[in-house]
Amino acid sequence: MRLTVFDYGAGNLHSLVKAVAGDGREITVETDPRRLAVAEMLVLPGVGAFAQAAERLAPGRVELGAALRDGLPCVGICLGMQLLFDGSDEGEGAGLGLLGGRVERLRARCVPHIGWNRVEGGEPLLAAAGLELAYFANSYVCRAEPSAVVTAWTTHEHDRFPAAVRTARTVGVQFHPEKSSTAGLRFLHGVLDEMASAPR
Repeated sequence: MRLTVFDYGAGNLHSLVKAVAGDGREITVETDPRRLAVAEMLVLPGVGAFAQAAERLAPGRVELGAALRDGLPCVGICLGMQLLFDGSDEGEGAGLGLLGGRVERLRARCVPHIGWNRVEGGEPLLAAAGLELAYFANSYVCRAEPSAVVTAWTTHEHDRFPAAVRTARTVGVQFHPEKSSTAGLRFLHGVLDEMASAPR
């Protein structure tokens, strides 16, 4: 399957591209958001700021949102997960609106939240991968509406927020699986394998 990684122009994608390679996947790094809706499988990476990423995504936002609702497989990582929601207090621009809710600043003394943290919940692929601790690097978190399917949670200081979400054939994670050691890579490949085998 051809896997497309969207490049927001905000960071080095080398570690993520290396992490998702394998199992016969053909990796394409795409800078044109108008081409994302026709991808076979999509990764929205976790590098950059919301406003800049939303601006880069804007020319293809409506078409991509429709494709995701129609079953385009997608993994959103950190900022990529935040783009699945309506918008962010971090900056201007619209998200994809695939999940109801808004991105807000962490309610904590120590911001950003950087390092390893426990992930808890019913996301089956976390258990299958043996991923209990994951690596986070974020100052903003998703405040999901009740209709959003949150499959895992984490807590920084006293602020509990979604660590993983699911809708249609899209999985979003606030942590960085590509930086979460062997278990993180098992989880990431488990998500990609599940998406590749599920009928669209």
